[in-house]
Amino acid sequence: MTIKQSMIDEPGFAAETNAFLAKLAASPGRTAPPAARPAAAPDPAISGSADPAVRAADIYLPARGGPVLTRIYQTCEASGPRPLLLWLHGGGFVAGSVYDLDHVCSHLARQGEVTVASLEYRLAPDHPFPAALHDTYDAMCWLATYGALLGGDGRLAAGGQSAGAALVAGASLVARDAGGPALTRQVLCYPALDFGQDTESVRLFNGVFLTIESGGWVEKQYLGGAEPTAYAAPLRADSLAGLPPALVIGAGRDPLRDDARSYALRLDADGVAATHVEYADTMHGFMNFCGVLSAGDHAIEVIASDLRQADLAP
Repeated sequence: MTIKQSMIDEPGFAAETNAFLAKLAASPGRTAPPAARPAAAPDPAISGSADPAVRAADIYLPARGGPVLTRIYQTCEASGPRPLLLWLHGGGFVAGSVYDLDHVCSHLARQGEVTVASLEYRLAPDHPFPAALHDTYDAMCWLATYGALLGGDGRLAAGGQSAGAALVAGASLVARDAGGPALTRQVLCYPALDFGQDTESVRLFNGVFLTIESGGWVEKQYLGGAEPTAYAAPLRADSLAGLPPALVIGAGRDPLRDDARSYALRLDADGVAATHVEYADTMHGFMNFCGVLSAGDHAIEVIASDLRQADLAP
């Protein structure tokens, strides 16, 4: 197959990233491990605000580890069933929440013409691998079977950001191998797809918002001492054949840049339709900061357009 690739090189995005990184560098506590930082509601001036044309409601989905909080986003004027989009937040497997993503998920719901289910999966270290993967896969199975209860039309896509993207990629592998739900699309935004990377992007950009440490604190908390399998580190899979078509979003100044590039190329080589979009000079996690990084809203528009145009036949 032939991969679709595009580079978004907008000088304004680079200038905004530089200014935001400089502000973060001057903020106390920025270098603390994610779980060591005090939890706080996101500032709309930084994260962006929920779309007022979208309503949100919290429910609990059944899963083998117990009920999982899930925030549902539906366009207020929506009439009739719509495709469902399962979405997972980032946070290095040890932090993050559905409450971080009201802007992202509400705008995806309206612009993508989908109903979004944002999953509050379990976090390490209290719940190391495979707890979050189980939550993700169980949510996929429930939505595929009972999605009509949420206004679904039988079509199900899944996506996420950073660690959330890794969980979607891992759960997609589980679904393929176990005969689980057939997703219509996977959307992987700056995914973390391996551990102990020694890539060019790690060497160039380690410490730019995100730090990759082989055998470091986050890795130890998430894996709990276990060796990573392909379900935890999808780049280690022997084959990616049979996975859902993918949209892979990368960031040019991200130590994980090469994870996105490599996965998109491997999907294509294994016969999976893949589109790779990279935001040059933009940092990891930029979709969490749509209030100050307009690249985030641009990416939301790209994802929404992809969801609308994709072949989402059940």
